[in-house]
Amino acid sequence: MRKLFFASAGAAALVSAACATTAPEGRVTDQETSAAQAAAPAQAAPTAPAQPQNPLLAKWVGPYGGVPAFDQVKVEHFKPALEAAMDKARQEIAAIANNPAAPTFENTIVALEDTGRTLDAVGTSYGVWASTMATPEFQGIEREMAPKLAAFSDEITQNEKLFQRIEAVYNSPEKAKLSPEQQRLTWLRYTDFVRSGAKLDPAAKKLVVNINQRLATLYTNFSQNVLADEEGYVVLIENEADLAGLPDSVRAGAAAAAEARGQKGKWAITNTRSSMEPFLTYSARRDLREKVWRNYVNRGDNGDAKDNNKIITEVLLLRAERAKLLGYPTHAHWRLELTMAKTPERAMQLMEAVWTPAVARVREEVADMQAIVKKEGGKFKIAPWDYRYYAEKVRKAKYDLDQNEVKPYLELENLREGMFWVAGELFNFAFSPVTGVPVYHPDVRIWEVKDKTSGRHIGLWYFDPYARPGKRSGAWMNAYRNQERFKGEVTTIVSNNSNFVKGQPGEPVLISWEDAETLFHEFGHALHGLASNVTYPTVSGTSVARDFVEFPSQLLEHWLPTPEVLNRFALHYQTRKPVPPELVAKIEKASTFNQGFGTVEYLSSALVDMKLHLAGEKTIDPDAFERDTLKALGMPEEIVMRHRTPQFGHIFAGDGYSAGYYSYLWSDTLTADAYEAFTQGKGPYDKSVAERLRKNVFSVGNTIDPAEGYRAFRGKDAGIDALMRKRGFPVPGASSPKKAAK
Repeated sequence: MRKLFFASAGAAALVSAACATTAPEGRVTDQETSAAQAAAPAQAAPTAPAQPQNPLLAKWVGPYGGVPAFDQVKVEHFKPALEAAMDKARQEIAAIANNPAAPTFENTIVALEDTGRTLDAVGTSYGVWASTMATPEFQGIEREMAPKLAAFSDEITQNEKLFQRIEAVYNSPEKAKLSPEQQRLTWLRYTDFVRSGAKLDPAAKKLVVNINQRLATLYTNFSQNVLADEEGYVVLIENEADLAGLPDSVRAGAAAAAEARGQKGKWAITNTRSSMEPFLTYSARRDLREKVWRNYVNRGDNGDAKDNNKIITEVLLLRAERAKLLGYPTHAHWRLELTMAKTPERAMQLMEAVWTPAVARVREEVADMQAIVKKEGGKFKIAPWDYRYYAEKVRKAKYDLDQNEVKPYLELENLREGMFWVAGELFNFAFSPVTGVPVYHPDVRIWEVKDKTSGRHIGLWYFDPYARPGKRSGAWMNAYRNQERFKGEVTTIVSNNSNFVKGQPGEPVLISWEDAETLFHEFGHALHGLASNVTYPTVSGTSVARDFVEFPSQLLEHWLPTPEVLNRFALHYQTRKPVPPELVAKIEKASTFNQGFGTVEYLSSALVDMKLHLAGEKTIDPDAFERDTLKALGMPEEIVMRHRTPQFGHIFAGDGYSAGYYSYLWSDTLTADAYEAFTQGKGPYDKSVAERLRKNVFSVGNTIDPAEGYRAFRGKDAGIDALMRKRGFPVPGASSPKKAAK
């Protein structure tokens, strides 16, 4: 049993949250998790005996080392399965804690790696339903089970006999004889127990338990409220004239969305990012742009039963109280202790270094847009619902680049094949579709991943690309089962999940350039899981520091615009001809366009997140705090936070990215510097650089300190200069790698 006990050990890239964006930073990833996902542990080969009466409790059977029986699962199975699996795990933990033999690495640390297999398996389906199949019936189970799962986790980390055994192994001279991975695992186990309160007195332990149970309930309520507002608000368009400016692909998606809601012949702009962003980019109707924008930015902030402000206030107070009990000044200090940044001060230093030039760039972008408004006879100032629309006009004027000119070349299925090809070039992976494996929804498809040379089975990749009711917005990666080998070879099962708008049957799904970047981003998380080559599941795959987990995913985005990908896979959906060289040149020339907007939109969210969690025990009015903080920062009035506080699932639907949304920027300092290793070598497909990347970053999981792994790959720390070059910002005259990001 791994993640359920030790959520602070690292960050699996789930969610992106949530994870979809204009700039790479908004992708989640995992990690915009619901309370259910936060509770759901990483997967490994289950060993519990099959119990046919409840398919969730049965051992995974079938090919590829066994697969989840998603097709047999019903909502009524979850509660009894979770309760039975927790009881079984309790028995397994008790056997370790009460072992009369002296504590050793094998009978304590390794034994823990083999516990909770059944609960891990149940947790896989539970997390899938929470994020993609969240019917009202399931949400009721979620609300009931969230505090129980939190209590169970605390029950383990506060087991005194178990901790004494872990501490004995950690302090034993015999530890020096263990392999580096075994020593790292021992340190993680010990550190996570301590950080969870294992050394507190009984009264303080009870307080922590109560706080964690209450937080689990609040996280679930928060995420369900946001989902309700995403599903409950829609702009229904009845007259075709009101579609002015929208390209055919956006119109088709809106028509399909309306038909799915029983409104055939109309057009629905749903309250999700995948629907909102293209409408705000292309709609010529300013009044409708404002309506769509207000629906989206007010999720969780409508003053009704689904309003999240009171939840946020309570969450922040509880987190501050828990941090104090655990011996930390603030929740931010507790969260960042095991990250690359180490302290909130270092994270703030990086963010502030980027904020000023990003805001300055926004001023330039707004001036360009305002000039177009004036030229067209407009008498208004650019507002947040205008930004994307007029930015697109500036793009056309400055770079002769029309995103509608690019979109016909960006067919989802072709780009997916392009990702597979890149994975083959960088990691020697081959993908082939499989059938006969159970899925939880007809939209889901599966590929087997093998080594191209040896034919060795690597794992399975599940792809769930389309939006639907009950599925949270954004894009994310999940691991259904982590790679391991301490009791035989166990291969991984990973998934990528998106919210692309499904068109009419038989029509190709065309996506924007930004959506294509998101697609590659999330696939980078999947490759991180697939490339894992470790012994123990706790340190496998994406189970790494939060501000390192986005590095592999953001890095993979760099391969999308390479000529090799565009010439082979960016094919016009009608002519099948590749994207013309002159269009590629325009894309490259405009690569830093609108970076002010993308950076400020993201970074404002990251700064508010950190400041919320540095406020300590102060009672906070979320709306007022957000407003006052942004004013003090000098937030441009033409932009709103990428994730406004009442809908900020990364930080309030779980602990996942709390005080950690800065991680995307931290990781991007690594990303920018790492890609320069390729460009300074033989190019993006330099085999020797790719091998160093695989060996030191993608395959090692959390077996080593991420800073050490990066230095082994790059030969140095990453400074801020490459990041500033990537975004087209001025490079500081005296940047220091040690001052920015290690």
